[in-house]
This record gives sequence, structure tokens and C-alpha cells, in this order.
Amino acid sequence: MNNSPWWRDAVVYEIYVRSFADASGDGVGDLQGIRSRLPYLAELGVDAIWLTPFQPSPMADGGYDVADYRGVDPLFGTLADFDELVADAHAHGLRLIVDVVPNHSSSAHPWFQAALASPPGSPERDRYVFRDGDAPPNNWTSVFSGPAWSRLPDGQWYLHLFAPEQPDFNWRNPAVHEEFQDVLRFWLDRGVDGFRIDVAMGLYKDADLPDVPPAEEGFQSRSPIWSQPEVHEVYREWRKVLDSYASDRAAVGEVWTDSAEDLALYVRPDELHQSFNFAWLEAPWSATAFRKIIDDTLAAVTAPTWVLSNHDVVRHITRYGEGSLDPGAGLARGRAALLAMLALPGSAYLYQGEELGLPEVKDLPPESRQDPIFERSKGELLGRDGCRVPMPWSGPAQPYGFSSGDTPPWLPQPASWAALTAERQAADPASTLSFYRRALDLRRSLRATLPGAIAWLDSPEDTLMFTRGELICATNCGEGPVPLPPHREVLLSSGDPGDTSLAPDTTVWLRSA
Repeated sequence: MNNSPWWRDAVVYEIYVRSFADASGDGVGDLQGIRSRLPYLAELGVDAIWLTPFQPSPMADGGYDVADYRGVDPLFGTLADFDELVADAHAHGLRLIVDVVPNHSSSAHPWFQAALASPPGSPERDRYVFRDGDAPPNNWTSVFSGPAWSRLPDGQWYLHLFAPEQPDFNWRNPAVHEEFQDVLRFWLDRGVDGFRIDVAMGLYKDADLPDVPPAEEGFQSRSPIWSQPEVHEVYREWRKVLDSYASDRAAVGEVWTDSAEDLALYVRPDELHQSFNFAWLEAPWSATAFRKIIDDTLAAVTAPTWVLSNHDVVRHITRYGEGSLDPGAGLARGRAALLAMLALPGSAYLYQGEELGLPEVKDLPPESRQDPIFERSKGELLGRDGCRVPMPWSGPAQPYGFSSGDTPPWLPQPASWAALTAERQAADPASTLSFYRRALDLRRSLRATLPGAIAWLDSPEDTLMFTRGELICATNCGEGPVPLPPHREVLLSSGDPGDTSLAPDTTVWLRSA
């Protein structure tokens, strides 16, 4: 029997709250909408759900600009709705993880409003990063492009590594530590099972605020902006809070690093339980790339995670299909990558809609877009809205069962999604949804008996083949069929299973001979 903590090998389903299900009829997803779809999630076979921010927010960055860390935005419901959601999720056998955003608040947060109303050098301003000067304190740029500093009428500058409406906290102030420990306890007392920590490698900045050398711009482990040594003490404090609760509570960090070794620093026994493995998410469709990431991760990280898509990146179905002349290559590779991922030790994180094979929506009209990351590249408007289009549940036309009312969804859904609704796919045993259900059910039945390590098999070029106990996983990233390894039976294939060979863009699970 598997006695490991639930989070160590869980399948976690990310819900982008605004886009999952709308019970109020206003065109925006909400907590009661999620509650109405819990049976679907339980039948899908996931172990936990992760909610993106639902707290009060001006929505300058889709809720990642939090104005009140202890409430629910009226757009999404009430605290009573949240309590009902927690209770119902647990009744369906689902754990519930919520986002916490500690690097920055909304500029509408009472603390920042108090800072604006107070003079330079005041205790109110010390809760954020303010500096004097005739010019910006350094050359730092925002992740959303442009300067990372904005100037107030009184001449001081404040730091915002994201939008100007998202001022960075000063984590060198003990009051910030106390505030967030209290925030964690507030939600833990309401029954949540854990937290996903936004920008977890942020929080502390080099105290001298030096310029970033050009070669170190971006999410670099040794940048003066990211992964400062002091950040680890925060997670040691948080781990004590989590461990003080009776049942297993867990925290997973959004940590961008340069290597698996750097990532491992965040998941030491007294810090975070897990951290996202973005190297896997960013990998191309390549057996060589996959194998290196698997080897590096399993060698360095004791509680690995695997993820293919999330609310910040182009959906993997679309990414994998780019450059292929076969219009079905992206979906075939996406299904194959899912099966390979589920065979690996650790936890898997799914993003809503990937179980329907949803592609990125690239033709959203500019006037409908709401993502603050708008950049023009070769005449194309880019941003994250394309992966955030509301879920298609049922019916032949928009809103496809997403909303109970007549108000159009907050982002328009394409006509092509009529063939991809959950209702339609549930009735088709060959659909991507049916495949996900079979894969998750089979993984659940096997995971208690599978060891926490893999062993590579000799395999043809452009393929991955490994064993994990009696399970053999074989993935063909090449252009032609390859022989299957010796086996007793085929358990599941992402495509048409062959008797003796494995087709391109396909993964198969076999039981060893």
C-alpha cells in the first residue's frame, strides 16, 4: 500500500477561475460554476484542483493583483461560496489548492494606499520598495516590458516587477512576514489543502539594488532580482505553518531557475513540498530534450513535478504542432506527451481544457483582449488570452454551456470548438477526453505498486523507452515506426496501437514480459 503524502504523486488540475464555468450568467467564471463541475473533475480522475486567484482585485493582471488577501471578489462569489466549494470538493475526494501572491499586491491594496498617503521614509512606505532619486534606481525592467520603476509626484520611485498596478512588497520588513503567515492560516483554517505560490523565486531583491548585467536579464538564479538567499527563510517559516496543521498540507512554488540543482534548493525537507518543473513545459517535441530533462530532474529533485501547459503559456497542443505539415501532429504529440508524463515518478499538473485537446486561440480580436502583456511581433498581437478562452462544455454554439446566461463569455470562443465540447467528447470513446480518463484511471490503479525510479532501455534514435517496475513506457518522437520492446501486453496507447511497432508521435504503456 502506498503511504506517501497525497501530493507526492497527485494529478492536480489547474482551474483558471474566470474561464472554467459561469453559474451567475455574467460571462465570467465563478466559484459556484466550479462547484457545479466537480462531478466532471472527479470522473476525469484528478486528485486535486488548483484555483487561480479569486480574491478581491481590480483585475489589472487577471487577479494576480490582489487588493484583499482574505476575501472573495464579488465577480466570483462570496466567502460562503468558497466554503461550500471546499466542502463539496472534499466530498468528491478532491483536494483544493489556492494561489497566494506574495511578491506584490495590487496598488489598490490598503497598505499601498496608505503608503501613497504617507511621506517618504514612513513605516507605511517601508512595506514596499521605495527609493529616492532623479532617475530610476537601476536598469531593472518589468516582466511585462518597460521600466520596473514608477515615480510618484513627491519624487520617490516604487518597484513593480510586473505591471505598475502591482507594487512589490519589501520582504526585509518583518510586518510583511507576519502578514503572509496570517494569510496562510486564514485559508488553512477554511480547509484548503495547500498553496501554489506565485513568483516564488521573487520576494527578496539584492539589498543594494544593483543594475542587471545584460547577460543576466530574465529569470536567472543568480540575478539581483531573483532567487536571493533570504527567500529560503520565508519558506522555512511557511513550512512550519503548514506542518502545524493536522493533515497533509502542501505548497508548490512557481520557481523559474537555471537548472534542476537550483530548483532543488526550494524543495529541501524544511522548505516547499514541490516546485514546478518548467524545463519540461518549455521542452520541444524531442526525445533528446525530454531525456535530458528527465535525467536532470530525477537526479536533483526528490519530489518532481511535470506540467505541459498553464495559464501563462501557449497551449502545448499548438506548440507541438508548430512547424509540422501534419495538421493533426500537435494533438497526437500532446496525447503522447501526456502519457509519457504520467508514467514518470512525481506529480502531474494539468491545465483546464487540455483534456479536451483545446488548441491556443490565436485570432482573438484586439478589442476583446485583457492581458496586460501586449507585444507586437511581426504584426501579430501576442499575449496570454489565447490559452484563457472559456471552457466549452456543451452545445453547438457559444457559450457552449460555459455560462448560464445570455451574456457572452469575457473572451470569445471559436466556432471550431463545437466539435470539442466535453459533452460531445464524453460520448466518443476515441476522443481526447476519453483518452485522458483512461490514462488517469490506469495511472491511479498502478501508482501504488510503481517504484520511484525509472530505468532506461536501449531504443532507436528519436525515441524514449524506460521501465518503472513492471510498466514499460515507449515514446516515438521520430518520423517512422519503430519496434516495440518485448512485453506481455499493451495497457494503453496514445494512438493506434500496433502489434509489434510504435507509430510516430505516439506513446504506449506496456506490461513487461
